[in-house]
Amino acid sequence: MELEESTVTMGDLSEEETIEIPEVLPCMAIRDVVLFPTMVIPLYVGRESSLAAIEEALNSERLLVLLTQKDPETEDPRPEDLYHVGVVAIIMRTLKLPDGRLKVLVQALARTTVTEFRQEKPFFLVRHEPVREEEPEGVDVETEALMRSVKEIAEKVFALRGQLTPEFTSVLEGVEEPGRLADMVASHMRFKISEAQEILETLDPIERLRKLHRFLLRELEVATVQAKIQTEAQEEMSRTQREYFLREQLRAIKRELGEVDEHAQEIEEFREKIAKARMPKEVEKEALKQLRRLEMMHPDSAEAAIIRTYLDWLIELPWRKQTRDKLDLKKARQILDEDHYDLDKVKERILEYLAVRKLNPKAKGPILCFVGPPGVGKTSLGRSIARALGRKFVRISLGGVRDEAEIRGHRRTYIGAMPGRIIQGLKQAGTNNPVFMIDEIDKLCADFQGDPAAALLEVLDPEQNHSFVDHYLGVPFDLSKVMFIATANMTDPIPPALKDRMEIIYISGYTAEEKLVIARRYILPRQIKEHGLKPEDVKISDETILKIINEYTEEAGLRELERKIAAICRKIAKRLAEGEKGPFVISRKNLHKYLGVPRYVPELEQEEDEIGVATGLAWTETGGEVLYVEALVMEGKGNLILTGHLGEIMRESAQAALSYTRSRAKEFRIPADFYEKMDIHVHVPAGAIPKDGPSAGVTMATAMISALAEIPVSKDVAMTGEITLRGKVLPVGGIKEKALAALRKGITKVIIPEKNVKDLEEIPKPMRRKIEFIPVRHMDQILEVALLPEKAKKTRRRRKK
Repeated sequence: MELEESTVTMGDLSEEETIEIPEVLPCMAIRDVVLFPTMVIPLYVGRESSLAAIEEALNSERLLVLLTQKDPETEDPRPEDLYHVGVVAIIMRTLKLPDGRLKVLVQALARTTVTEFRQEKPFFLVRHEPVREEEPEGVDVETEALMRSVKEIAEKVFALRGQLTPEFTSVLEGVEEPGRLADMVASHMRFKISEAQEILETLDPIERLRKLHRFLLRELEVATVQAKIQTEAQEEMSRTQREYFLREQLRAIKRELGEVDEHAQEIEEFREKIAKARMPKEVEKEALKQLRRLEMMHPDSAEAAIIRTYLDWLIELPWRKQTRDKLDLKKARQILDEDHYDLDKVKERILEYLAVRKLNPKAKGPILCFVGPPGVGKTSLGRSIARALGRKFVRISLGGVRDEAEIRGHRRTYIGAMPGRIIQGLKQAGTNNPVFMIDEIDKLCADFQGDPAAALLEVLDPEQNHSFVDHYLGVPFDLSKVMFIATANMTDPIPPALKDRMEIIYISGYTAEEKLVIARRYILPRQIKEHGLKPEDVKISDETILKIINEYTEEAGLRELERKIAAICRKIAKRLAEGEKGPFVISRKNLHKYLGVPRYVPELEQEEDEIGVATGLAWTETGGEVLYVEALVMEGKGNLILTGHLGEIMRESAQAALSYTRSRAKEFRIPADFYEKMDIHVHVPAGAIPKDGPSAGVTMATAMISALAEIPVSKDVAMTGEITLRGKVLPVGGIKEKALAALRKGITKVIIPEKNVKDLEEIPKPMRRKIEFIPVRHMDQILEVALLPEKAKKTRRRRKK
């Protein structure tokens, strides 16, 4: 059974007096509605049990009991699923529907209480007791006031819902009995089933009216809020429509007067710019779509400002603008040589790229990564490449960037959203094929805002970057014509997936001779010009520049050297400003007047061969360094003490070195039980600087054996290599940088692993001639070269005396 959405009419309760109601009647369960006496309502009957009850009623006196279900969803209700207070109703009319259901028009006659369910199948048969309602004979003032209040509230609720009719008002005014008034109003209200049932079960007329009054007050509040919401929504729609019509009328008036419509003019300008931007079809489609949205909006709305900014970005990006490459290889080499000394490998790679472009103009841009210590010219090399190619140059620094949106941009839903740095750089360049330098790619950070390095995977992949989608733009941009150059000090922090997409080119530090040439050709002329001097004002010899390099700087790059030359130029500029006349000659003897006392002594830090001190070579992000590993033997219990801010790998190298030393104790006349009665302390100076890596393994082993065997280590020998437990020497990295560091300290003998001999090709020939490289494959070979047994005899003899 279902309730039809129709108007409920009232019957005449007087009929009840003429109809005799049997004690046992068929019963039908109804859902979604509670019936009150005198109510006339159509019901749609479809359940078999309900159809059987209707048929039984029609076969007798057309009477049946109607009970409401507690849960409307229950399909086959049991007696416990029904409320036991309902109404006795008479069937007035029936109609068979095409779908098999039955439409029944019933009138509720009186309340009744079911006392017993005699039968459940095929329909309910119940014993019931009809309730004879007695209205109070007289109405007191309080009841009168309650009745008036109920009538007024009911009229207000129906008025707010738009359902108040003159007929209903007249019927309402004509009811003078409290109980009948409560039933009539309750039958028209949309109360919850439980609330309507509560009113039905209240037999006292005055109490029933009070409950109704309480429920009506809540309904009035709900209806008021509902009407307010509907009114506001309607007003907003009316206002928007009114504004639209007024705006259209204003445009028409302006056109008639010959005045310019600024909004229409702006839209037209945007349309012309979109046509001139020569965007790809899908991008142009998106731009025109956003332009149509802008056209429909109020020009001063916040959303219109966002769309305006977005269209500006789309229009200003260089979708098809590009510079023509200078494909003259001789001219390109000349420009590269003008700007940078040496760096033959990098220059050769650029010329190869130009040659490929000449033969295949559609070749994709390479992804290069320059790796080297600070100050060797990685960034300036990028500018030089752009000049040689005749392209625009863009540089962004990623040092400390931790937000993925810096690369991919912010979505337009955020306030102040902007494209990422890649798209910003291309807009700045004004072409889609610039030389794009991504500086400090090894300094990227990852946190809760995402991993910028992962966002770069698509940018730095020639197979994917032809359709790079920035979150702000939301449309693909072709980056395949861009020549990306990344720079880094170390490759270790770069994620493997990102490193795999780039062609790594190592740029090593400079020798003193190379620094001299660079200082003479580039640094000195530039500093003289920047300080307002003339070339004839400054006279400085090559010997003086070499003294600055060796005694005032200690670096792989050139920044400190440039600062020292700048300091000399400043002092000369000051003397000129004070009235002195040049030229000013800077010599080795008067250099201290300009730069103070020398900071670094070119001689060896070790003045003599010492027991337990071995010279090692390390490779850091700032270039090569010389490390002095010290070992000291003391009485103790066999402890190995490691100091000098050593990392985990370096500590493991020390353990491996100690195990090898124990295995060779006999050969060097070291007491067999030294590891039980002696403590060995290994220290690497500059304790505040963290150190790690396997390269110091052979150096630690040499220092330990020297300390235990009391044999001095040659101060003229530096070494590098990783050691195994069996004494094998494994290859390490950074041979060129380590050799440069040794040369800066005046060391001319360097022991390297045999497998690193191939790396000597990277070292310039003049530098190779100055250093004697000794390749080794086993620790025994290192000890033969580094230890000085003849000096040990003298030392022991001296001790005996």
